[in-house]
This record gives sequence, structure tokens and C-alpha cells, in this order.
Amino acid sequence: MSNYRRAQVNGGTFFFTVVTHQRRPILTDPKSRTALRVAIEETRAQHPFQIDAWVQLPDHLHAIWTLPDGDADYPKRWGLIKARFTKQVKQNYHDPLRMSDSKQSKRESTVWQRRYWEHQIRDDVDFQRHVDYIHFNPVKHGLVRRVGDWPHSTFHNFVARGVHPPGWGRMVVTETGEAGFGE
Repeated sequence: MSNYRRAQVNGGTFFFTVVTHQRRPILTDPKSRTALRVAIEETRAQHPFQIDAWVQLPDHLHAIWTLPDGDADYPKRWGLIKARFTKQVKQNYHDPLRMSDSKQSKRESTVWQRRYWEHQIRDDVDFQRHVDYIHFNPVKHGLVRRVGDWPHSTFHNFVARGVHPPGWGRMVVTETGEAGFGE
């Protein structure tokens, strides 16, 4: 077994990618969105954290969190969120036919991938780069042509606060045929 080490910085800011089991497109169903919101609210009530940026796609989500001073335990928070969400939606999304021996031995369900990706945000430039990545992700995955057309994102909060103009993040194809985002 690998000796995986996660970044542990008290009061740090972190970027996360969390994926559903076998990339099943369940996260944008209305019941799933509600269940995830409740799981997050319950977890934040016990273990506070700030959500700096967020996007929820059908099969994964990206987030940037800032933890309170003196606290570095985001693994506990993700564990609680995933467990609470699973408990609420298990009857709809747990599929015994997708259970591996490993998932059975660890008493897991088939709602989430076991692990998630985290990255400690290093500075303001790194923060902004990851915020842009989060907000542009629905366009990157072909779900919409403009960032503002995706409803499950903090992009709309950024526009309301004047951080981004409403038209930021539309798909642009350059002369060389490369896709990117523009104003």
C-alpha cells in the first residue's frame, strides 16, 4: 500500500476535485444537489470552513476551501460530506452490481470514488488560476458555451461582486484552432 501524504497546513486554502464512482452523472440531479447542500451545511455547522469557489458538474465537483486558523483537517470534512450525501442518496444511486471486493471490504458504497485530489493554494496567482479553472470547467467539458450559462457554480457570485464581467469565460477558438476562454 502506498504511503500517501496530504498537505497539512493550519488555516490553509486548498483546491479539491471529488469524483463520483465510475464517473456516474448524478451530481446535478435536483435531489442530489439538495442532498449535497444539506451534507455540506451539516458538516460546516460542526467543522467550519469557507467555500471560496465551487462548481458542480454531473460526475465531479471542484472546490476551493479556506480552513479556520489552527485547523488543517479537510479529510474529516470531506469524509463527513461524502458519508452524509451517500446516506441521503444511497437508495437511488448505490448499485450492488458495481461493488468490488475492495469496496465491500471497506464497507463503501458505489456513490463516490474513494480518493480525491487536493492541492494547497500557494499564493494569489495560484488562487486566481484555480478559481478560473473551476469556473471554466463546464465549458471545458462541453456542457455550456459560456461560463455564465452553467447554474451550479460560484461564478454568479463573482459576477454579483464585480470580480468578473457577466460575459467572462465564453469559448473562444484561436486562429490555430485552440480552444480557450475569453471576455
